[in-house]
Amino acid sequence: MSEGYSLTRLNKPKDWNNLAGMDKKHVPIIEAPTKAKSGEPFEVKLKVGGIDGVEHPNMLSHYITWVELYAGERHTARIEFAPAISDGYKIKLAITLEKSAKLCARAFCNLHGLWEGQAKQITIE
Repeated sequence: MSEGYSLTRLNKPKDWNNLAGMDKKHVPIIEAPTKAKSGEPFEVKLKVGGIDGVEHPNMLSHYITWVELYAGERHTARIEFAPAISDGYKIKLAITLEKSAKLCARAFCNLHGLWEGQAKQITIE
């Protein structure tokens, strides 16, 4: 995505190898194993922004209001943040899947709208 963004539609980078400044501070990043066992919890870490040291602000006038995690089309979690109180935008969850799925995270900035990160495939054994 260019430096432009939309308040009315989903924002996501077009080229993950060439991220713009807006992308670097708004996209949620998923850390999770590529494989997990069916029915057993595994750890998922989410972080918003911080790519190449470009952090998202956390002040009353500009902050991330929430982050959601999906496993395929299934909504699995929503975490809300309070402005100026939260220590960055880092989340650690334990989730359980019965079948393989792509994890996808979305974050909402109060000034710059909805942002989607790069999906991560989880293979369930």
